[in-house]
Amino acid sequence: MDCRSILSALLIAMAGLSCTSADSLMSISTSVYGYLPNGDEVTMATLRTADGAEANIITYGATVVSLRMPNRDGDLGDVVLGHDSLAGYLSANPYFGSIVGRYGNRIANGQFTLDDSTYMLARNNGPNHLHGGIKGFDKANWALAGTIEEPGRVGIQLRYVSVDGEEGYPGELTVDVTYVLTEDHALSVDYAASTTKATPVNLTQHTYFNLAGGGDILAHEVTLAASHFTPVDSTLIPTGEIRSVIDTPFDFRQAFAIGARIDEDDQQLAFGNGYDHNFVLDQAGPGDTLQAATVYDPQSGRIMDVRTTEPGVQFYTGNFLDGSITGKGGRTYGRNSGFCLETQHYPDSPNQSSFPSTILRPGDRYATRTVFAFRTDAEAH
Repeated sequence: MDCRSILSALLIAMAGLSCTSADSLMSISTSVYGYLPNGDEVTMATLRTADGAEANIITYGATVVSLRMPNRDGDLGDVVLGHDSLAGYLSANPYFGSIVGRYGNRIANGQFTLDDSTYMLARNNGPNHLHGGIKGFDKANWALAGTIEEPGRVGIQLRYVSVDGEEGYPGELTVDVTYVLTEDHALSVDYAASTTKATPVNLTQHTYFNLAGGGDILAHEVTLAASHFTPVDSTLIPTGEIRSVIDTPFDFRQAFAIGARIDEDDQQLAFGNGYDHNFVLDQAGPGDTLQAATVYDPQSGRIMDVRTTEPGVQFYTGNFLDGSITGKGGRTYGRNSGFCLETQHYPDSPNQSSFPSTILRPGDRYATRTVFAFRTDAEAH
């Protein structure tokens, strides 16, 4: 058993497998989710509110495997795509629910130059590098580093140490991700990192949401606080242009159904086989968690608000899901079965000097925050 597994086991033992806050009636429980081929244990933490809303997160990939939220009638349903067991996450898994890094999204031609040195990365997405490479953070078994029990909120802290040179990146990077569930149905994700050498860092959460709990997401209505987006080339690398959304299918400043314009005759939609683009948020600032997106599902009445400190968000509509993956309950995931809102810095920033920098240097601290907050149209009226 390695140090990570020992630490997790000790934390579980200290917690007595379950703990409840008397003030809020919220709870944390932990259980064994499965074992990796090398024998390492994968732990699942369950965060639960007094009314039964629930987030289940496993140490493998720091992955959200289920998120149960009420609909307008108060009935709970799982609003994220994924698998019923660890085996699914170890096989056909397009980053369902995971933390991706060291660099979320794409880096052109699998390379970048930093401080006069050129670094070669895996080309695992056509000619480009995607989501950290062959074995990114989504395929690491993170350590359960701590728990949070406070009135109205419960959470866990997960830690991963990426060694110098892992997947071609310079520097040893220590990453902490903290998930917190609040009694008012918000799941926050806080990221922190430090490095021993200058390196690009762009961490994000890659959950595929479906607020209806099944079917496709084409009727979901999306609002994005973005007047511009970054158009891409045929390999989905940004061209460097910051383009206005006005008079394009990318104008979500007012609510539009995902399916309303997704198949329009538009070169950018053709390149992505739908929406798979970075939107430039109108308001962003260090330390400020500002509104980025709202998604409404008319069928269930569920509404999800996304707030973030990041300058961009990748809106992806599950265009490359092709029915070859069987997920929870035997459900087949086809095109548009789920959507992602990956808060982030812009794709290919290490190669684009006009984009906000993603370079972290020794002595500096990487810190970002994103909140996924749930409510219903019954509450809104």
